[in-house]
Amino acid sequence: MVNLINLESVTKSWGLKTLLNGVSLGVQSGQRIGIVGVNGGGKTTLLEVLTGIEPPDSGRVSHNSGLRMAVVTQRFDLDAALTIGQAVVEPLGVETYQWASNAKVREVLQGTGVAELGLDTPVGSLSGGERRRVNLAAALVQDLDLVVLDEPTNHLDVEGVQWLAEHLLARKVAVVVVTHDRWFLDTVATLTWEVHDGTVDVYEGGYNDWTFARAERARQAEAIEQRRANLARKELAWLRRGAPARTSKPRYRIEAAEALIADVPAPRDSVELMAFARQRQGKVVIELEDARIDAPDGRVLVDHLTWRLAPGERIGLVGVNGSGKTTLLRALAGQYPLAAGRRVEGQTTRLGWLRQELDDLDASRRLIDAVEDVASYVHLGAKELTAAQLAERLGFSPQRQRTPVGDLSGGERRRLQLTRVLMAEPNVLLLDEPTNDLDIDTLQELEDLLDSWPGTLVVISHDRYLIERVADNTYALFGDGALTHLPGGIEQYLARRAEEATGAGPLDLGEKRGVDKRGSMSSQEERELRKQMNALERKIAKLTDQIDDAEGEITAMSAAGEPDFVSIGEASAALSDMREARDSLELEWLELGEKLEG
Repeated sequence: MVNLINLESVTKSWGLKTLLNGVSLGVQSGQRIGIVGVNGGGKTTLLEVLTGIEPPDSGRVSHNSGLRMAVVTQRFDLDAALTIGQAVVEPLGVETYQWASNAKVREVLQGTGVAELGLDTPVGSLSGGERRRVNLAAALVQDLDLVVLDEPTNHLDVEGVQWLAEHLLARKVAVVVVTHDRWFLDTVATLTWEVHDGTVDVYEGGYNDWTFARAERARQAEAIEQRRANLARKELAWLRRGAPARTSKPRYRIEAAEALIADVPAPRDSVELMAFARQRQGKVVIELEDARIDAPDGRVLVDHLTWRLAPGERIGLVGVNGSGKTTLLRALAGQYPLAAGRRVEGQTTRLGWLRQELDDLDASRRLIDAVEDVASYVHLGAKELTAAQLAERLGFSPQRQRTPVGDLSGGERRRLQLTRVLMAEPNVLLLDEPTNDLDIDTLQELEDLLDSWPGTLVVISHDRYLIERVADNTYALFGDGALTHLPGGIEQYLARRAEEATGAGPLDLGEKRGVDKRGSMSSQEERELRKQMNALERKIAKLTDQIDDAEGEITAMSAAGEPDFVSIGEASAALSDMREARDSLELEWLELGEKLEG
């Protein structure tokens, strides 16, 4: 391995705050490093010092001679007078019109979605998100030893995030990336750097391994940051209980961390929460009946859509950029007109809507005042929190809560907006890209709050980890005039998108809502099937525990000094019966799943 960049005793401060204090690190060829930490903790500063954008106050930064490096920050450094083709393709010595004949350039332009923008489009006419994607493409088309990325997934959809991960894994290039996208971090990173309190802790592996290691550190410290340890325990329980496709297996096991979660319950009790939601909301939440929704440009997004949100239902909404997810959410909120059909809202429905646009607040007021303008207390499940307590859980220290709104960063204003939405105690939450500008610790806090929140939830996000973590059902817009239910979640969505990309036609998967299918399954039938499947899952889990116990007893009897072969035979026969019963339940579960998929 070749040493590409080396930091020796580097210190860097902004104002009175020391972000890096005597940090020594190195980047080797082929390494893929994810940088994590709280917002304002020094992640971007480390990245800028590492790449030479900012000089250290003291210490030494050395780069390997001839290092080929590209840096994509959150700053827009492209010449606005250039076209996309001039900014991305022509620096390679390739004429813009020849880009399609170059396989590497073609893959990058299509994977980042830049090709769809048109290579003759001036950079100056692009939105902020489109410029970020062009910046990313301009870096990735180059032959590089090292690519350095600051929050590259913020303006990519779920499909684009997966493409970027696969692209980086396929290339022989070192990667340093600041990201809050936990799926991306766990897929790409072989090392994780956590920046905190002026230091950088190094962990082997990605998000999964870092979570285990951080929980172990919290266990050993015990009294230190008890709240953080509790969150780590809950996160570990989710990782352990998640489907195999949801997260990679850790590359090592820490027995102490496993002990932490031995008695931790599931992240949330869905049955209890839905029962509570029905008490608060009644039968009608929001319903769209035979609705047609047109995009602002005149395209038909969905037609003949009948969609009834059930009390306590948790839905993740996915689709490529521009597919109409935000427009559909606005129609649900009653803020966008239907072209046909009608919208019905329950009498007890109280909407909370987190939009991508920031609230226009009085810049002179303190942050805590802006929160208390909504309410002084909030009930989240069985807990009562003050405005200050909720603000602190979403990343605002008591000192920061006294800061004027006008002095907050964009990410902090986003968190303030989310705090105000939750303080209003809605029973229906519509969240449009809630993870933008949130660090991992704040994301865990948000998920913890949502775990005990009894209400109906619809969330749009490119963060597949969040979708899988907080939503029970996934729906997608594929541009065919329908809203499609995907029982297989994000994996099924990506499989269908890949199938369509090959030209083989769409997979016949998922229940479509919004096409005129008179014989399709009703919402009540779907809920009944899901109820039966959940009951079967509980029975299977109980049988699995009994099988594990029986296997342990047989092993212990066999190891005895004088084995009782009669008892062993009887126990083995009982074990066989339990295995057959479990196989039968699993077959029944699969049959119900096939009915659900239609």
